[in-house]
Amino acid sequence: MSDEVVITCALTGVLTNPQQHPVPVTPTEMANSARDAYDAGASVMHVHFRNQERGKGHLPSWDPQVALEIAAAIRDKCPGVILNFSTGTIGRDQRGPLACVRAGKPEIAACNAGSLNYLKARANGSWAWPPMVFDNPVDKVAELLEVCAEVGTRPEFECFDLGIVRSVGMYADVGMVDKPNYNLVMGVASGMPADPELLALMPKYMKSGSLWQSTVIGRDEIWPVHRKTAELGGHLRTGVEDTFYLPDGDRSRGNGQLIEALVAVAEECGRKVVSPQRARDIFC
Repeated sequence: MSDEVVITCALTGVLTNPQQHPVPVTPTEMANSARDAYDAGASVMHVHFRNQERGKGHLPSWDPQVALEIAAAIRDKCPGVILNFSTGTIGRDQRGPLACVRAGKPEIAACNAGSLNYLKARANGSWAWPPMVFDNPVDKVAELLEVCAEVGTRPEFECFDLGIVRSVGMYADVGMVDKPNYNLVMGVASGMPADPELLALMPKYMKSGSLWQSTVIGRDEIWPVHRKTAELGGHLRTGVEDTFYLPDGDRSRGNGQLIEALVAVAEECGRKVVSPQRARDIFC
């Protein structure tokens, strides 16, 4: 296990209303928030693109020009930063994400590696939203991998349950990818829970020697999982896409404060937070 750790900031996420929560939307807001995270220790920025029309900032955008403007603004503010583009769509059509990857040529693209019943139940016994399938069949995954190979982008496999982790191993077995890199997504209500005991079991189901990190969604329950990730040798991610809450339960002011807290966890576990230049050696 290396003592080096790469920190990723998940800058904004999808659908969160910027009128209610501290999520950046415009290129300037994204770049300024990225700089706060960069100064705190993040070398990678995971980027969702938002609709730039007034009053529609809670909606996603797959306009390649929006992606280019946001990517350029972040790169200008954060020298040497690594960009990780979101690509997730409900449904088979992913022309928008593929166009953004081709236009922006990010170092990394998130590849949702399998399908999931995307559910959440309220305490009163009703659904929080109509049940839906986050559908990522193998041909959809393969299409994204082909575009990543075309533009020199590394895929990062988003894994919402153990079956998806094992599927990624099979993608490698059949030649779809050489050395898979895993992102263990924990805390989605119908996926893996944010549980450090479960996390400890996951590395043995990944291809030996693979890079991996955890994405942990929630409140106070996420911080023990971040600590276990650091202890097990994984890389680390947080940001206002994943949580608004600091280890003490206080609400964060934004991405910089969350990254500061994650860096503190890493260092307490004996991990060395690397520079963007070193992160490129490790991740790219």
